[in-house]
Amino acid sequence: MQGRLKKTVVLVGMMGAGKTAVGRALAARIGVPFLDSDAEIEKAANMSIAEIFARDGEPFFRRKESQVIERLLDEERGILSTGGGAYLQDQNRAMISDKGIAVWLDADLDLLWSRVKHKDTRPLLRTPDPRATLAEIYHQRVPVYRMSELSVKAHPSYSIDEMAAKVEAALLTRPDVLEA
Repeated sequence: MQGRLKKTVVLVGMMGAGKTAVGRALAARIGVPFLDSDAEIEKAANMSIAEIFARDGEPFFRRKESQVIERLLDEERGILSTGGGAYLQDQNRAMISDKGIAVWLDADLDLLWSRVKHKDTRPLLRTPDPRATLAEIYHQRVPVYRMSELSVKAHPSYSIDEMAAKVEAALLTRPDVLEA
């Protein structure tokens, strides 16, 4: 099965877009490893992303994130879920383009808000008006996410498995990435 996947698929997009859930389902569908840069960072630091942000700041976190993404791209071919801000860094986009393929999980603002509003695990949303903060981040990031080689539109009615199937279908349009 893994021979079908020719390069690592890097899922990019906003917090709440489904990168981890869809990534796990997609990896299972096509029989390849699931990789998660945030989980790897937490494991290495022995603390949560929110704790790293609080203790060391976002610039430190972004440096560690780049190192982890590079290592994962070099070590193993699979489905890689990244943090929402990872793709914004020029060096990460270049690495992903060079060693894998970026797939944007394109979820609109209302869908994202419906998924993140009850979670306190998002350090960037710890503000007096998290909905406005999410909108601001969304409008800043969407132009960068649009640079992804592929994008798959999320819809509130899609299950995780349906979204994974949509991503697989998009990947199958690229025989340099996934063989049928």
